[in-house]
Amino acid sequence: MVSAVFHSPLDAAAAKAAPIVAAKPMPAVAIAAAVAVAPAPAPEPRTRTPLDLRAFWMRVLPPLAGFGLLLLIWEIVAMKSTTGFPTPAATWQQALTVFSDPFYSKGPNDQGVGWNVLSSLQRVALGFGLAALVGIPAGFAIGRFEFLARMFNPLISLLRPVSPLAWLPIGLLVFKGANPAAIWTIFICSIWPMVINTAVGVQRVPSDYMNVAKVLNLSEWKILTKILFPAVLPYMLTGVRLAVGTAWLVIVAAEMLTGGVGIGFWVWDEWNNLNVANIIIAIFVIGIVGLVLEFALIKLATAFTFEEVKS
Repeated sequence: MVSAVFHSPLDAAAAKAAPIVAAKPMPAVAIAAAVAVAPAPAPEPRTRTPLDLRAFWMRVLPPLAGFGLLLLIWEIVAMKSTTGFPTPAATWQQALTVFSDPFYSKGPNDQGVGWNVLSSLQRVALGFGLAALVGIPAGFAIGRFEFLARMFNPLISLLRPVSPLAWLPIGLLVFKGANPAAIWTIFICSIWPMVINTAVGVQRVPSDYMNVAKVLNLSEWKILTKILFPAVLPYMLTGVRLAVGTAWLVIVAAEMLTGGVGIGFWVWDEWNNLNVANIIIAIFVIGIVGLVLEFALIKLATAFTFEEVKS
């Protein structure tokens, strides 16, 4: 059924004849008065977040308990020792003396702990920097091209397990000096983690990315900068962290053998002087410097990657 609505011609005429009355604007004074009269919204009450004491103590107590256990074992060993092993209190007093003037210099073989640490860090920076300049591009090439991977993988597998100190005599023979030999040892022990981790990162780039690069006919430079480098960056930074940790471990042993100024030489010199308290202080200094290097690289990795980097 179809229904229709019919309007009377009189209604239409009345609607047409009716004048259109525009709304009269409100004066500005009235608007201001209305706004002034309107009450302001009440501020929301601020809720205080309760302090989670349990989480706080769970973060603080375990490290304190670990250090307390270390001090207890140290005190027991010092009490039972018959060779004059220093107690924690005696070592603390000696540390105050050592760090009261850490940058004194009384000759090439008698310098403060600060100069020794800086000398070791300088060798580590040089050796590690050279390893990064060689190892990271080599890792990209090995991971990118199968021929190079088949060519260098046996050599890396053969040379990587060799102790870094085994390379020290080669450095002394070739470079005719203790300082370049130590830098060479740092270089050879730092290069393997960067080469291997970078190559693994390149090989794990999804094949879809490379297929898109082929379709778009991208140059090798575009593939490297736009596809490989962002994808490989987390692997590369992991290799850098491992390399720095290894370099800091090796430099102490290398300086013990080569002499000169450095934290390793300082440890060996204090052993020759039978100053065990200074040796213990050097152990803590080595650990703190290594911890700072690790923390700095974790922050660097977190800043340049989207995924969380855990220690």
